[in-house]
Amino acid sequence: MVLLANCEARPGLGPAVRALAAGGSALDAVELGIRKVEADPRIRSVGLGGTPDVLGEMACDAAVMDGATLQAGAVGALKGFLHAVSVARQVMEKLPHVMLAGAGAARFAREVRAERSGLLTPGARRAYRKWVARRVRPEGRRRLEAGPLAGYAWQAGRDIATKGTVVYLAMDMNGNIAAGTSTSGWAYRYPGRLGDSPIVGAGLYADNRHGACGCSHIGEMTIRAGTARAVVLYMKKGATVEEACREALADLGDLKGGFLGPVMIHAMDREGRTCVAANRKMRPRFNAYLWQARTLRTRRIPPTVAR
Repeated sequence: MVLLANCEARPGLGPAVRALAAGGSALDAVELGIRKVEADPRIRSVGLGGTPDVLGEMACDAAVMDGATLQAGAVGALKGFLHAVSVARQVMEKLPHVMLAGAGAARFAREVRAERSGLLTPGARRAYRKWVARRVRPEGRRRLEAGPLAGYAWQAGRDIATKGTVVYLAMDMNGNIAAGTSTSGWAYRYPGRLGDSPIVGAGLYADNRHGACGCSHIGEMTIRAGTARAVVLYMKKGATVEEACREALADLGDLKGGFLGPVMIHAMDREGRTCVAANRKMRPRFNAYLWQARTLRTRRIPPTVAR
């Protein structure tokens, strides 16, 4: 049994590990761990207390994938509900679809009686107002909702560090693998923006036959490169988990134009061997967490940096 999760995952590590150790499924452990993160306002890039778009509105994205069946569920731009990851799992289990977005995702969340929440905490609201006061000229503030917003989205990309996603990868006692992601999105982004978190093949992928992958940071890049699926495919073709991550980082390095920046890849092969890799040096707080049944302990691991 193995659990690999990124730095935002800390609030849910204990419950996820206990679920695996008790014989629970990888998918259950992933969902349980992410739910704890979504409910913790200290995690500024996920769920409650996360960051809004440029208009101050909160929306969340999430996805899960079952490596045993290759089934997946995702929601994008979901407003008004605390646990986007659980709504995503309900999409997988109750609908013939893989992804719902916007008003349709919210309608389905009401249908399955998901827990409601405004998500925007007083602290997040203060941080948003501070950013607006610093980056939007006074005359622009009065016209923010009606005016052009593209320039503000680029500005937010340059000076806001909150572009994170919580990533969980798990292997249970039966060898089944699952992956899950959840995020409140790029801070002060253009309204309606979706990153890679709800996109199967870009932000996450899981396949019992080969392994799993989850990505964080600049989702625009991993969408363009199909990073999560690429890592799993490289393993399918015989690469080790570290070789697969390095190949995927090389793919990201070939991207030209658009918004470019840091990407972290978290990967696990079908034997439970893991790798965390980044396309540039990351601050220590971005270290990932690894728990393995044979060691019975959770430890922090730094990402390998592409050369």
